[in-house]
This record gives sequence, structure tokens and C-alpha cells, in this order.
Amino acid sequence: MSAKLRTRRTLGASMKETFGQALRRLRGPRSLRDVAAIAACGKSYIADLEKGQRFPSKEIAAALDQAVGAHGELIALADTRPGADPLEQADALQRGLHETLTAGPLSHYSLDEVEYTVARHGRATRYRAEGELLPELLADFGDLRLMLSGRQTVQVRKRLTIAVARMSGLMALTLLKLGDGRSRGWWRTGRAAAAAAEDRATLSWMYAQKAYQLYYGGDLEGAVELACRAQQLAGGLPCVGPALAAPLQARALALLGRRGEAIAALAEAEAALDRLAPADTAASAFGYSESQLRFHSGNAWTHLGETSVAAEQQERALELYPASDHMDRALVRLDQAMCQAADGDAAEAAAHATQTLMDLPTEHRSALIVYRAAELVARVPEARTVPEVRVLREALALPPGERATSGADQPSDRARP
Repeated sequence: MSAKLRTRRTLGASMKETFGQALRRLRGPRSLRDVAAIAACGKSYIADLEKGQRFPSKEIAAALDQAVGAHGELIALADTRPGADPLEQADALQRGLHETLTAGPLSHYSLDEVEYTVARHGRATRYRAEGELLPELLADFGDLRLMLSGRQTVQVRKRLTIAVARMSGLMALTLLKLGDGRSRGWWRTGRAAAAAAEDRATLSWMYAQKAYQLYYGGDLEGAVELACRAQQLAGGLPCVGPALAAPLQARALALLGRRGEAIAALAEAEAALDRLAPADTAASAFGYSESQLRFHSGNAWTHLGETSVAAEQQERALELYPASDHMDRALVRLDQAMCQAADGDAAEAAAHATQTLMDLPTEHRSALIVYRAAELVARVPEARTVPEVRVLREALALPPGERATSGADQPSDRARP
């Protein structure tokens, strides 16, 4: 029976029958003893189920579904308790049918849909808030897990494993931006999947992205090591990993005070970007663009204290970034504030940072943004009595979504970029 016919039959029968009635129909001429032996449960238990005197666990429902060849029909019915609201029944039925279809062998068309979904999530990271994206990532990851548990050809399994690696990277990035340490586990899963699929480009990308986690966590030497590893894994392959890793290496080296090495890493970043195909420069977590390089280069020059060079890179980055790229634009503006503080104007720096926070939509005011703004306050401890610095400190102390009733709501004209 085709999947489409099974689905139609499941839908029609499940809306009218209880679990017990469907089990009795599907058991047909087979004895209770025979079905019980296959499902590894008691025949009296099955009899009680058919009479409606008991309701099965998910595990028993799955075993009986397989024993009678129900193709997911019993699993779907087990999700719905007797007397449930019709909408709850519809939800349970949809889940059961979806799981049944997802766990089956994938067609070429289905696999293309999987890879499109992963790519779509990668693009969404450039404009969607992490809190909005996370539930969708989790739902689609559940589907991937079901697909991997099914019987797939070697080639299909390899492509699914690459999709798992890339989705793991997106999960890690999302959790990192939310300030959640569970991102570390997802990096491990992603690297394991990329290595299992023997995908050098994806493995290089994973190491480059993990380097960012170490960088923002303060492990600068570790960030440099992983950035170098990402470039070594690529081995000259024109892929995103090296283009992403080299500028991060430059930023970490700049913070470590290793000026010559940082400048050399920036030159390598320019060369790596030039080697990328146009598709790899798209606005996506899986791509790397000139706007990002200008942001990262400006950040490195900021750390080196060369504020005039940094300013040129920052201005170019803001020209290139679309207005929808809230996070990176905010980070560039905070780097501008850092340069203003380094040039001795604490008031201008604090006002600029406060305006950046206030301009940012609430859902995009992530832990990473707040961390970078707090870093600015820490850079100018001697200026805590400056009114603009006080306003910035108050803005940072506000719960997400709230603004100060004075000061932060009405930043000075100096804060306007």
C-alpha cells in the first residue's frame, strides 16, 4: 500500500475509532496470543485494550503498531485520550501522521526539502531574533532525528548527517547569542556529525564557529587555536570556514597585543573572502560577506587602539549591512563607542552606546549585545560620574524590554550617530 493511501486510510479510520476498535480491526484473523508474542506483551492486556478497559503507553502502542502492520495508525491514536477535545485529537493525529511519514525512506525531493530548510534557517539567523528561531530549530531537528532513525541509503544518510552537522551549528550559535552554555554540547554534536560525513568544509566551518564561542568566553588562546584548526582543515579549499576563522583569529590576537600577527591574519581574511564563490557570500550563518569582514576588521583595529583605521572599517560595514541585520549593526556601533572611549571622550561613547541599545528592537537585545555594552562601561571606570555613563549603566540594569523613564528614553543629541 502506498504512503498516500495509508495516510488517507489512517485519517478516515482514526477520526471514527478508538484505539481498541482500531486494534481489533487491524488484528484481523490473528489470535491475541500471536499478536502478544510479536509485541512482547500479555494477551489479556491486548484484550483489555480492545475492550477499552485500558489505554496503552507510547511504547506499547508502537510495538502493537508494528505487530499488526498499522503503519503509524495506532501510534497516532495512542496520542489521543478518550474524551479529548476534537482539536486536541486533530493535533495528536497530525503528530502521528507526520512522524510516520518523516520516519520513512526519503525520496530525492524530500531530501532537497531538508537541505532547503537548513539553508533557510541559516539565512534567518541574519534577521530573526534568537528566541523566535529556537522553537523552529527544535521542531525541524526532531524531524531530522526521525529521518536518521529510518532505513536510508548510504548516500541519503550522508546528506542527512551533513544536515545534522549544520543544524547543530545553528543550534549552538542560537544558544550562544542567548547566553546559554548548552551551546558547547551542540558544537560537539556538530563536529561529530561533520566528521562522520567526512565533510571537510562543514568541519572547518564548525571549528571556526566554535572559535567565536571561546572568543566571547574570554579564552583568547583557545580561540586562536581553533581558528587555526579551521584553516588547516580546509587545506586551501575555497570555503567559508577559513574566511570566518581568519578575522576571528585577528581579533583575538589584537586583544592579546600581538599586532604583527593580527595584521597578517587580517590579510589572510581578505584573501579567503576573495576565494569564495558568490553563493558563499550570501547573508547566512553558512556564508561570509564583505560587510562581516569590515565589522570584524574594524573590531580588530579597535582592539589595537588604531581608531582612525577602525572608523573607516566601521563606516563601510554600516553602509553594507541591511537594516534588518540588527545584531551585527549594533555590535559595529558599540565598536564605534569603544573607539570614542579610547580617544578620551567617555561621555560621547556612553551616549552612543545607550542610543544603540535603545534603537535595538527588544527581541534583538541579546546577552551578547548587553555583554559588549557592559564591556564599554568597564573600560571607562574613571568616568562613572559622567552623566552619560550613569545613564548607560542604568540602561544595562533594566530588564529586557524596558526603558528608563528618564535619561535613557531621552538620550542627548550627542548620542545620535
